[in-house]
Amino acid sequence: MTEDERWMAAALALAQRGAEVGEVPVGAILVSSGEPIAEAYNSPIQLHDATAHAEILALRRGGDRLQNYRLLGCTLYVTLEPCAMCAAALVQARIARLVFGAPDPRVGAAGSAFDLAREPRFNHQITVVGGVLAAECEWVLREFFRARR
Repeated sequence: MTEDERWMAAALALAQRGAEVGEVPVGAILVSSGEPIAEAYNSPIQLHDATAHAEILALRRGGDRLQNYRLLGCTLYVTLEPCAMCAAALVQARIARLVFGAPDPRVGAAGSAFDLAREPRFNHQITVVGGVLAAECEWVLREFFRARR
């Protein structure tokens, strides 16, 4: 198992925790120098906050931990390709690398529907690796929505 797969497996465990409390199962882990510094799962229902996506919560917690809104050199692992809100936040946080599992062809903003993570007009671009444990990440989402129907 590669390092990216190991961290994605941990993000998948977070996504499962979110599913257990009724949230759309997306998990995120922020890693700096090989160490996890923040983690989160989607929580907009629990927190009554439309911005409480896993990525945003991980950025907030990582900023608190590092005492800096710029998360230079960090990698974010997330089970679903970020939306436009999250991708723009990752750019603002100066994340070095984004690794995602399942692509989101409808609204993904890291190369599928849009590519805000690598938008050349922004003052920062993110290195993006997609499709890590994609089948497992897609399965968790598919099963969550299947069970709700």
